[in-house]
Formats: sequence, C-alpha cells, structure tokens
Amino acid sequence: MTTRSRPLVGLASALLALVVVVFASYAALAAPASAFGPLVKLGQARDGYVGALTAIPDHGKAGTPFTIKGEKLPPNQEFQLIWRTVEGRWKVTETEYKGREFVPTDYQMAKVKSDAQGRISASFTTPDDFGFEHDIILQLGDRVMTQVAYDVDMTVDYAPKNGPVGTPITFKVKGIGWRSLYNSWELLYDNNFTGWMSAVTTRGEATFTIPATGNVGDHVIQVTHGALTFPYQNPEQNPAQGRPRFSFMFTVTPGAPVLPVKPEQQAQKDVKRLPAPGELVSSPHFSGVGEPVKVSGNGFKPGDTYKLNWTRVIGNRMSGQGWEGISLPVAEAKADAQGRVEFSFKTPDDLGGTHGLWVQKGVGKTIGTHFIKATALPVEVTRGPVGTKFTIHLKGVGWTETGNIMHVVYDNSYNGYVCAFNSQGDVQINMQATGAPGWHFIDLYPGIYKGTEAELDNFRIPQLTYAADHPNEDLPAFHFAFEVTAGGQVKQAQAR
Repeated sequence: MTTRSRPLVGLASALLALVVVVFASYAALAAPASAFGPLVKLGQARDGYVGALTAIPDHGKAGTPFTIKGEKLPPNQEFQLIWRTVEGRWKVTETEYKGREFVPTDYQMAKVKSDAQGRISASFTTPDDFGFEHDIILQLGDRVMTQVAYDVDMTVDYAPKNGPVGTPITFKVKGIGWRSLYNSWELLYDNNFTGWMSAVTTRGEATFTIPATGNVGDHVIQVTHGALTFPYQNPEQNPAQGRPRFSFMFTVTPGAPVLPVKPEQQAQKDVKRLPAPGELVSSPHFSGVGEPVKVSGNGFKPGDTYKLNWTRVIGNRMSGQGWEGISLPVAEAKADAQGRVEFSFKTPDDLGGTHGLWVQKGVGKTIGTHFIKATALPVEVTRGPVGTKFTIHLKGVGWTETGNIMHVVYDNSYNGYVCAFNSQGDVQINMQATGAPGWHFIDLYPGIYKGTEAELDNFRIPQLTYAADHPNEDLPAFHFAFEVTAGGQVKQAQAR
C-alpha cells in the first residue's frame, strides 16, 4: 500500500517567519551609510592632493570594522572624513521605462584632528550600502585634501538550507554594486536560469524567495553577474575584475510538499503607489476584475441623474497601429438632496493599473481615478501524468513598459513571457506538465518589457526583486503547483 504525504500549505508562512528571525540578527550588525552623519557638500581639490590616506583593511562586508589612517597632513587641523556613495532611482514616466540613475551623495563619517606630526586615525564599521568601490575623502574646509578607496564586499545569505520540495528559500544579498558592470546579478538553479535581482532603490540590497524544486537530494544554486540579459559565465577573464561568483547547496528532503496558497488567495491585500483619487473617490481605491466598487462625489445638482465614465487604453505595441484611450459608461446614479452621488459597479474586465473616472457636470467634468490589481483564477487541473495540459489564467495585468508582461518560471527554470496589452489584461497560459513524478512549481514574476536603457539589458526576464525594487508599479507575483503522476494516460488527468 502506498501512502501520499499530505501537502503542507501553512508551513510556508512558518518557514518564512523563521527566515525573518535569522536575517534580522544578521541585519542588526550594520547600519546604512546615512548613519555615519549628516549630508555634506564636497569641496574641490586645489594644487594637487595633500597627504595620504590608508584603509586597513581596504575592503569588508557590511558590519565589519576598518580603520582610516592618514599622514603627511597639516598638523593640528580639524578635517572632515567623507563617505561618498549614491542614491539610486528608476527613470520612468507613467508608461515608459528610461533606465536607472545614480546621484552622488556624501556623508560625513567623522571630524578628526591631526596630531603634531600631521597624522590621523579613526575606526568605523562598514555600512550597509552599495557594494564594491567607494571613495573616502579627507576635506579641510572646502578643500579636498586626499582620498582612498574602500570596497564593500558583496555577500549572499540564504535560509533554510534544506527542506521538502516547495520549501520557500529566502535570499538576502548585500553589497550589490551600482555601476553598470556590478549592478545586475542573476540566479541559476541546477544550471537553469531563474531570474535577475536588482538593488537600485534598496541601496545594494536584494531580498527574494524561490521554491525548492527537484528530486530528493542536493541542488546547486549559483549567483553570478549578468548585464546583457543572461548570466556571464567567465567573469574571471573579463576586464571588470573583482566580481565574485557564489555557489550554494540546497538539500531537498523527503516529506510532504510545501505548496503555495490557492491562486485566488494570492491577490494583493495592499497596493503601494496608488494614484491620487481626485474629486471622485473610489472605495476601495484598488480592486480586482469583477470585485465591487463604489465611487462617490459631491457638488452635483440634487435629483439629477449622472453617468460614471471609465477610461481605458486599447491597442498594442506590435501591429504598428498603436493604441488609444477611450471612455465607457459603467454606472448611473441620482444625486441626493445634498448633491452627493454614489455609483456602484463591478470592476471592469480591463487592463491593470490606473484608470480615469469622470462625470459630465454642466460644461465641465468631475474626475477621479481607480486602480486595477492583477489576480489569478483557480487552476482547474492540478494533477496528471507528463503531458497533461493545464491553463493558468490571470486578470488585470497591465499595459505599461514595466507592467504588461509576466515571466513564466517552471521548477526555477525561466521558459518565456506573456503579454497582456492586446488582450485587455486577460492572460491565459496553456501549459503541459513535465518532469519526474512528484510536485512541480510554476512561478510568474513581473519584469520590464522594453525601454531606452542601453548599458544594461534586463528586458523580458524575471525580476526576482519585484516586491521591493520594481521600477514603476507595485506588482505581485503568482505561484502554482502541479503534481505529475506516474504512468497513466493524459486523458486520465483530473482536478484535485
């Protein structure tokens, strides 16, 4: 008699809670660069550099101590030691991706006084900051005296190290660089490309989670650099030296699988970066397709009936005909004695993102906004032999250059993307089950469809760090599981 292990859906949240505790103790070791001191204005060097600085050691990971020593300086003078870093931000419009930008930022590390022999010494803790080279600058008044380089080492931590198939593995990467050959890192699982990690707005830090996939036994996970879409596999021979390669082992153990929650339960409970509401206020201000919405406004003529219009974009980027914005009436209501009107309707089956609302009032319009969030429908077939066909169905996927595609990852192997623009936010992905008997995991990640950025090519690949560092919208990922059964005919596939 064969017994099947019962799937553990609730275990995922318990494991993630444990991971938070593990990483919290690690994070407590280092502070951001802003903790050094106030922002300062960097002066200019005049008549060459004066004196010399040495960093001992000249590199270290966040949280490790180092010492700055100086010599041959003017004696008995008070200097500023300055840590030079950058502030990162994505360059986007409401609909277009323009790249990333890093603005130089200078923090005072300390004020130090030279002795009678013109020497200084001060000790610090390596900040939690962008990785690789930083300038430490010695300044007297508005004059730069000298400087020395200090490298923040890149580190990768992950937890847990083992668990049954489906176990959430959370990675915390620190010290990702900001320069073009140091700021795009990618993950491989058993030599399969999973996705890329960014750290533009998170000051060199990337946190993300993937499921443990594959048979019982050891699985190799690698983190390596890749600026042009995919991982660069011989960085040791590249002109940009000093980029590390990381390799780890995760052991899939016997036991009940850890499965994602039902697709319909994965919708966002909160959406950051919502549009301003306007005079017409929707409640809730974001919703999934088919969910009820109320829109209210004041200042209307009592007793008159008004129509609420919904704006939408139709078209695509591929046919050459472009797209256009149109409006459709979605509700009708009569203003009460106080001139207040309230419209009730179900969220239209439309593209995700911001939509305009307007009501004609005399010769003018009263306007507002509403946001459609992406949602996933239940998967009807979740079990069957190799070759079983099943469909993943999403609603409310967006249309902007940063929001109109999702990337399909099967057992941590990226195999293509889907687009929602032409189908008005509706995405149906027809798939076939592959792999050995057991559970297999399908993850859909956001990413960047296209843009004008030239130095880096992170287009049309899964962005693992979407939750904290997506360029524009606050978008979700979706997670699914399929059980491949041994033997049998495809026609025998059944829903769980």
